[in-house]
Amino acid sequence: MLMAGAYSYLPLGLKILENIQEIIRQEMDASGAAQLLLPALQPQELWLKSGRDCDMGEVMIRFVDRRGRNVCLGPTHEEVITDLVGKNVSSYKQLPLILYQIQTKFRDEIRPRFGVVRACEFIMKDAYSFDKDEAGLDKNYKTMHAAYKKIFKRCGLNFLTVEADPGVMGGNKSDEFMAPAESGEDLVFSCPKCKFTKTADAAREETCPKCNDKLDTINTIEIGHIFKLGTKYTSTLGANYLDATGKLKPIIMGCYGIGVSRLMAAIIEQNHDDEGIILPNEISPYDVIIIALDVTDNKIMEKSQSICEELNQSGIHTLFDDRDERAGVKFKDADLLGIPLQIIIGKESLKSDNLELKIRRNHEKIIKPKADILKEIKSLVNG
Repeated sequence: MLMAGAYSYLPLGLKILENIQEIIRQEMDASGAAQLLLPALQPQELWLKSGRDCDMGEVMIRFVDRRGRNVCLGPTHEEVITDLVGKNVSSYKQLPLILYQIQTKFRDEIRPRFGVVRACEFIMKDAYSFDKDEAGLDKNYKTMHAAYKKIFKRCGLNFLTVEADPGVMGGNKSDEFMAPAESGEDLVFSCPKCKFTKTADAAREETCPKCNDKLDTINTIEIGHIFKLGTKYTSTLGANYLDATGKLKPIIMGCYGIGVSRLMAAIIEQNHDDEGIILPNEISPYDVIIIALDVTDNKIMEKSQSICEELNQSGIHTLFDDRDERAGVKFKDADLLGIPLQIIIGKESLKSDNLELKIRRNHEKIIKPKADILKEIKSLVNG
């Protein structure tokens, strides 16, 4: 933490963040969306046009630049993307369109808390769909809903989908994706019998409105939110298109957000034990960590380095712990970091061709000849 609400990402954390972003890109691209990058600096006049200037209130970080322009640091990008599309799309032949970005957002939170879960500077994936009619919006909304499920499953998350209030975003429908977590600040009512879910409001519900069974209250972290915005932004900002008959109509819009930096926190909240983090394979910064137990022994170091190079060359991302530390320190650090697989190389490894492999998630230990261990690793990593 640099200050409340602002964090630096260290090398391993950054690798995790990049892996999460790569999963998001793959699934968004597969859904037909195209990536772009919008400015973080935004003219406040756009927000005055949309009417959200007052809605955002003091959360928006505003200033006057040296040219006397009223500017803000983007807390979100609905106004900017609508302005962009309005200037570049004029015909129904250019629709439908889905655009997305992975961008840093800025919000002057009154109480930054829970680390990167509620920060003043955070990374978000926001996507926007543009359609000529409600049927097109329905289709894209379902496409994004399905893509989000794939993203969160690949990130190793258990999650709930909950119908939610659109709030200041506007529109007539929204759904939240919530990751159950003991430290989560959002409450969700869930029925264990019929799986009905809803976000908790001020009124405490005791029974399910669908099956009358007792509701559970679950602490969660919001990891994604999707909205049917309709014409809320396009009508006020002038993003129109000409239909097949030449009639001018406002573009129908949807919005789809994922809190990228808070995803990392949610994943760790769901994947840990008393020893530390247990990273899911796809987001781990490395597939394997090699622990050399005695760095003063040249033969141990040579064997460790050789195996590390062999694994890396075969596409298995491998970290070599070559620090001059006691074995106990290295074991604890490896468990704390949560890299899925550990290879332990000491004097016993030199006496035979056997290697010791530890699976971080269940602490299972496998001792086999080197060739078999390397084959086992490739099988575990490649699925």
